[in-house]
Amino acid sequence: MNSRKPVNIAELRRMRAAGEKIACLTCYDASFALLQDRAGVDLILIGDSLGMVIQGGNTTTPVTVEQISYHSKCVAPHLQRAFLVADLPFLSYATLERALDASQRLMQEGGAKMVKLEGGREQAAIVEYLSVRGVPVCAHLGLQPQFIHKMGNFKVQGREQAAAEAMLHDAQVLAQAGADLLLLECIPAELGARITAQSPVPVIGIGAGSGVDGQILVLHDLLGISPQVTLGHTPRFVKNYMAGAVAQGEKGGVIEAAIADYVREVKSGAYPAPEHCFETTVKR
Repeated sequence: MNSRKPVNIAELRRMRAAGEKIACLTCYDASFALLQDRAGVDLILIGDSLGMVIQGGNTTTPVTVEQISYHSKCVAPHLQRAFLVADLPFLSYATLERALDASQRLMQEGGAKMVKLEGGREQAAIVEYLSVRGVPVCAHLGLQPQFIHKMGNFKVQGREQAAAEAMLHDAQVLAQAGADLLLLECIPAELGARITAQSPVPVIGIGAGSGVDGQILVLHDLLGISPQVTLGHTPRFVKNYMAGAVAQGEKGGVIEAAIADYVREVKSGAYPAPEHCFETTVKR
Protein backbone atom coordinates (compact mmCIF):
# COMPACT_ATOMS: atom_id res chain seq x y z
CA MET A 1 0.00 0.00 0.00
CA ASN A 2 1.42 3.38 -0.99
CA SER A 3 1.95 5.99 1.70
CA ARG A 4 -0.39 8.97 1.36
CA LYS A 5 2.51 11.32 1.97
CA PRO A 6 2.75 13.67 -1.03
CA VAL A 7 5.37 12.71 -3.62
CA ASN A 8 8.04 15.33 -4.27
CA ILE A 9 11.40 15.45 -6.04
CA ALA A 10 13.20 14.04 -3.00
CA GLU A 11 10.77 11.11 -2.90
CA LEU A 12 11.27 10.41 -6.61
CA ARG A 13 15.02 10.32 -6.01
CA ARG A 14 14.51 8.01 -3.02
CA MET A 15 12.40 5.66 -5.12
CA ARG A 16 15.11 5.54 -7.77
CA ALA A 17 17.80 4.82 -5.19
CA ALA A 18 15.67 2.08 -3.63
CA GLY A 19 14.93 0.48 -6.98
CA GLU A 20 11.20 1.19 -6.67
CA LYS A 21 9.66 1.82 -10.07
CA ILE A 22 7.79 5.11 -10.55
CA ALA A 23 4.28 4.80 -12.02
CA CYS A 24 3.15 7.79 -14.09
CA LEU A 25 0.11 8.67 -16.22
CA THR A 26 -1.32 11.64 -18.06
CA CYS A 27 -4.48 13.27 -16.72
CA TYR A 28 -6.69 16.15 -17.79
CA ASP A 29 -9.66 16.42 -15.40
CA ALA A 30 -10.84 16.13 -11.80
CA SER A 31 -12.61 12.77 -12.06
CA PHE A 32 -9.58 10.92 -13.39
CA ALA A 33 -7.30 12.83 -11.01
CA LEU A 34 -9.19 11.36 -8.06
CA LEU A 35 -9.09 7.84 -9.53
CA GLN A 36 -5.39 7.98 -10.37
CA ASP A 37 -4.38 9.39 -7.02
CA ARG A 38 -6.39 6.74 -5.19
CA ALA A 39 -4.98 3.96 -7.39
CA GLY A 40 -1.43 4.86 -6.39
CA VAL A 41 -0.08 6.73 -9.41
CA ASP A 42 3.12 8.48 -8.31
CA LEU A 43 3.36 11.19 -10.96
CA ILE A 44 0.67 12.79 -13.10
CA LEU A 45 1.45 14.71 -16.28
CA ILE A 46 -0.81 17.34 -17.80
CA GLY A 47 0.42 16.44 -21.26
CA ASP A 48 0.03 18.40 -24.44
CA SER A 49 -1.21 15.02 -25.65
CA LEU A 50 -4.57 16.59 -24.78
CA GLY A 51 -4.37 18.15 -28.23
CA MET A 52 -4.87 14.67 -29.67
CA VAL A 53 -6.89 12.69 -27.11
CA ILE A 54 -9.11 15.53 -25.83
CA GLN A 55 -9.24 17.96 -28.76
CA GLY A 56 -9.01 15.35 -31.53
CA GLY A 57 -6.10 16.90 -33.40
CA ASN A 58 -3.34 15.11 -35.30
CA THR A 59 -0.47 16.77 -33.42
CA THR A 60 0.27 18.50 -30.13
CA THR A 61 1.48 21.76 -31.68
CA PRO A 62 -1.81 23.75 -31.45
CA VAL A 63 -1.99 23.33 -27.65
CA THR A 64 -1.53 26.58 -25.71
CA VAL A 65 -0.25 27.55 -22.28
CA GLU A 66 -3.79 28.63 -21.38
CA GLN A 67 -5.13 25.17 -22.18
CA ILE A 68 -2.43 23.35 -20.21
CA SER A 69 -3.01 25.72 -17.28
CA TYR A 70 -6.77 25.11 -17.43
CA HIS A 71 -6.44 21.34 -17.32
CA SER A 72 -3.76 21.52 -14.65
CA LYS A 73 -6.09 23.67 -12.54
CA CYS A 74 -8.78 21.01 -12.96
CA VAL A 75 -6.46 18.27 -11.70
CA ALA A 76 -4.26 19.87 -9.01
CA PRO A 77 -6.83 20.33 -6.20
CA HIS A 78 -7.75 16.64 -6.28
CA LEU A 79 -4.29 15.17 -5.75
CA GLN A 80 -3.33 14.19 -2.22
CA ARG A 81 -0.24 12.19 -3.12
CA ALA A 82 0.70 12.27 -6.81
CA PHE A 83 3.32 14.75 -8.06
CA LEU A 84 1.94 17.06 -10.77
CA VAL A 85 3.96 17.94 -13.87
CA ALA A 86 2.73 20.16 -16.73
CA ASP A 87 3.94 20.35 -20.30
CA LEU A 88 5.32 23.57 -21.71
CA PRO A 89 3.54 23.68 -25.10
CA PHE A 90 5.06 24.25 -28.53
CA LEU A 91 7.20 27.44 -28.69
CA SER A 92 6.17 28.54 -25.19
CA TYR A 93 9.86 28.20 -24.21
CA ALA A 94 11.41 29.59 -27.39
CA THR A 95 13.15 32.30 -25.33
CA LEU A 96 14.25 32.52 -21.72
CA GLU A 97 11.60 35.10 -20.93
CA ARG A 98 8.77 33.15 -22.55
CA ALA A 99 9.86 29.98 -20.77
CA LEU A 100 9.83 31.73 -17.39
CA ASP A 101 6.47 33.37 -18.05
CA ALA A 102 4.85 30.10 -19.16
CA SER A 103 6.33 28.21 -16.19
CA GLN A 104 5.09 30.86 -13.78
CA ARG A 105 1.57 30.51 -15.16
CA LEU A 106 1.56 26.71 -15.03
CA MET A 107 2.82 26.66 -11.45
CA GLN A 108 0.96 29.66 -10.00
CA GLU A 109 -2.31 29.40 -11.91
CA GLY A 110 -2.31 25.71 -12.80
CA GLY A 111 -0.87 24.30 -9.58
CA ALA A 112 1.86 22.27 -11.29
CA LYS A 113 5.00 21.41 -9.32
CA MET A 114 7.28 20.87 -12.32
CA VAL A 115 7.28 21.75 -16.01
CA LYS A 116 8.38 19.56 -18.90
CA LEU A 117 10.07 20.68 -22.11
CA GLU A 118 11.28 18.88 -25.22
CA GLY A 119 14.73 19.08 -26.76
CA GLY A 120 18.36 18.18 -26.19
CA ARG A 121 21.47 20.14 -25.26
CA GLU A 122 20.14 23.20 -27.10
CA GLN A 123 17.67 23.59 -24.23
CA ALA A 124 20.36 23.56 -21.53
CA ALA A 125 20.37 27.35 -21.13
CA ILE A 126 16.59 27.37 -20.64
CA VAL A 127 16.74 24.50 -18.16
CA GLU A 128 19.41 26.33 -16.14
CA TYR A 129 17.54 29.64 -16.34
CA LEU A 130 14.39 28.04 -14.94
CA SER A 131 16.16 25.84 -12.41
CA VAL A 132 18.08 28.64 -10.67
CA ARG A 133 14.78 30.51 -10.33
CA GLY A 134 13.11 27.66 -8.49
CA VAL A 135 11.31 25.98 -11.39
CA PRO A 136 11.76 22.19 -11.37
CA VAL A 137 12.23 20.88 -14.91
CA CYS A 138 11.66 17.53 -16.62
CA ALA A 139 13.64 17.24 -19.86
CA HIS A 140 12.17 15.18 -22.72
CA LEU A 141 14.41 13.29 -25.18
CA GLY A 142 13.87 10.75 -27.92
CA LEU A 143 10.69 11.12 -29.94
CA GLN A 144 9.56 14.70 -29.41
CA PRO A 145 5.94 15.19 -30.56
CA GLN A 146 6.30 18.99 -30.72
CA PHE A 147 8.97 18.47 -33.40
CA ILE A 148 6.73 16.30 -35.60
CA HIS A 149 6.68 18.77 -38.50
CA LYS A 150 10.48 18.82 -38.42
CA MET A 151 10.90 15.06 -37.94
CA GLY A 152 8.27 14.17 -40.53
CA ASN A 153 6.67 11.28 -38.67
CA PHE A 154 6.46 9.48 -35.36
CA LYS A 155 9.28 6.95 -35.32
CA VAL A 156 11.77 5.35 -32.95
CA GLN A 157 14.77 7.58 -32.19
CA GLY A 158 18.37 6.69 -31.32
CA ARG A 159 18.71 3.47 -33.30
CA GLU A 160 21.91 4.56 -35.05
CA GLN A 161 25.03 4.72 -32.92
CA ALA A 162 25.74 8.40 -33.58
CA ALA A 163 22.18 9.35 -32.59
CA ALA A 164 22.36 7.16 -29.49
CA GLU A 165 25.63 8.73 -28.36
CA ALA A 166 24.23 12.21 -28.98
CA MET A 167 21.17 11.43 -26.86
CA LEU A 168 23.33 10.05 -24.07
CA HIS A 169 25.34 13.29 -24.13
CA ASP A 170 22.17 15.39 -24.22
CA ALA A 171 20.86 13.63 -21.12
CA GLN A 172 24.06 14.39 -19.21
CA VAL A 173 24.11 18.05 -20.32
CA LEU A 174 20.48 18.61 -19.33
CA ALA A 175 20.99 17.03 -15.90
CA GLN A 176 24.07 19.17 -15.35
CA ALA A 177 22.03 22.23 -16.33
CA GLY A 178 19.59 21.48 -13.53
CA ALA A 179 16.92 19.11 -14.89
CA ASP A 180 15.40 17.17 -11.99
CA LEU A 181 13.79 14.48 -14.12
CA LEU A 182 14.28 12.99 -17.58
CA LEU A 183 11.66 11.49 -19.88
CA LEU A 184 12.66 9.20 -22.76
CA GLU A 185 10.17 8.44 -25.53
CA CYS A 186 10.33 5.76 -28.22
CA ILE A 187 13.95 4.69 -28.04
CA PRO A 188 15.61 1.24 -28.02
CA ALA A 189 15.46 -0.49 -24.64
CA GLU A 190 19.25 -0.86 -24.62
CA LEU A 191 19.69 2.90 -24.98
CA GLY A 192 17.09 3.60 -22.30
CA ALA A 193 19.04 1.41 -19.88
CA ARG A 194 22.37 3.07 -20.78
CA ILE A 195 21.04 6.58 -20.26
CA THR A 196 19.44 5.58 -16.95
CA ALA A 197 22.63 3.95 -15.68
CA GLN A 198 24.57 7.17 -16.28
CA SER A 199 21.88 9.64 -15.24
CA PRO A 200 22.10 11.42 -11.87
CA VAL A 201 18.32 12.03 -11.92
CA PRO A 202 15.32 9.69 -12.20
CA VAL A 203 14.44 8.59 -15.73
CA ILE A 204 10.87 7.91 -16.88
CA GLY A 205 10.20 6.02 -20.09
CA ILE A 206 7.42 5.68 -22.62
CA GLY A 207 8.51 3.07 -25.10
CA ALA A 208 12.03 3.21 -23.65
CA GLY A 209 12.27 -0.32 -22.27
CA SER A 210 12.28 -1.72 -18.76
CA GLY A 211 15.71 -0.45 -17.70
CA VAL A 212 14.45 3.02 -16.78
CA ASP A 213 13.31 4.17 -13.33
CA GLY A 214 9.62 4.48 -14.17
CA GLN A 215 6.97 4.30 -16.85
CA ILE A 216 4.37 6.69 -18.23
CA LEU A 217 1.43 6.12 -20.57
CA VAL A 218 -1.26 8.37 -21.98
CA LEU A 219 -4.37 7.61 -19.91
CA HIS A 220 -6.61 7.20 -22.96
CA ASP A 221 -4.18 4.67 -24.47
CA LEU A 222 -4.19 2.65 -21.26
CA LEU A 223 -8.01 2.58 -21.37
CA GLY A 224 -8.10 1.74 -25.07
CA ILE A 225 -10.11 4.84 -25.99
CA SER A 226 -7.60 7.18 -27.64
CA PRO A 227 -8.20 7.99 -31.32
CA GLN A 228 -5.10 6.10 -32.50
CA VAL A 229 -5.96 2.99 -30.49
CA THR A 230 -9.61 3.15 -31.57
CA LEU A 231 -8.51 3.35 -35.21
CA GLY A 232 -6.17 0.39 -34.79
CA HIS A 233 -2.87 2.33 -34.78
CA THR A 234 -1.77 1.17 -31.35
CA PRO A 235 1.86 2.10 -30.54
CA ARG A 236 4.04 -0.89 -29.68
CA PHE A 237 4.56 0.28 -26.09
CA VAL A 238 0.83 0.60 -25.28
CA LYS A 239 -1.01 -2.00 -23.22
CA ASN A 240 -4.80 -1.88 -22.88
CA TYR A 241 -5.43 -2.32 -19.16
CA MET A 242 -9.16 -1.74 -19.49
CA ALA A 243 -9.50 -4.92 -21.54
CA GLY A 244 -7.65 -6.81 -18.81
CA ALA A 245 -9.85 -5.44 -16.04
CA VAL A 246 -13.01 -6.35 -17.96
CA ALA A 247 -11.69 -9.84 -18.70
CA GLN A 248 -11.00 -10.36 -14.99
CA GLY A 249 -14.64 -9.59 -14.25
CA GLU A 250 -14.02 -6.39 -12.30
CA LYS A 251 -17.31 -4.86 -11.23
CA GLY A 252 -18.21 -1.22 -10.73
CA GLY A 253 -14.85 0.49 -10.55
CA VAL A 254 -13.44 -1.08 -13.69
CA ILE A 255 -11.55 2.06 -14.73
CA GLU A 256 -9.90 2.42 -11.34
CA ALA A 257 -9.09 -1.31 -11.42
CA ALA A 258 -7.40 -0.87 -14.80
CA ILE A 259 -5.30 2.02 -13.48
CA ALA A 260 -4.41 0.06 -10.33
CA ASP A 261 -3.38 -2.94 -12.49
CA TYR A 262 -1.07 -0.65 -14.46
CA VAL A 263 0.50 0.69 -11.26
CA ARG A 264 1.04 -2.86 -9.94
CA GLU A 265 2.64 -4.02 -13.17
CA VAL A 266 4.96 -1.02 -13.31
CA LYS A 267 5.98 -1.56 -9.70
CA SER A 268 6.56 -5.29 -10.19
CA GLY A 269 8.39 -4.88 -13.49
CA ALA A 270 5.78 -6.88 -15.41
CA TYR A 271 5.23 -3.83 -17.61
CA PRO A 272 6.75 -3.18 -20.02
CA ALA A 273 7.14 -6.73 -21.30
CA PRO A 274 9.54 -7.46 -24.19
CA GLU A 275 6.72 -7.06 -26.71
CA HIS A 276 6.32 -3.44 -25.62
CA CYS A 277 9.99 -2.55 -26.19
CA PHE A 278 12.03 -1.43 -29.20
CA GLU A 279 15.31 -3.02 -30.21
CA THR A 280 18.34 -1.28 -31.61
CA THR A 281 19.59 -2.01 -35.11
CA VAL A 282 23.16 -1.10 -34.14
CA LYS A 283 25.49 -4.06 -33.85
CA ARG A 284 28.13 -3.65 -31.20
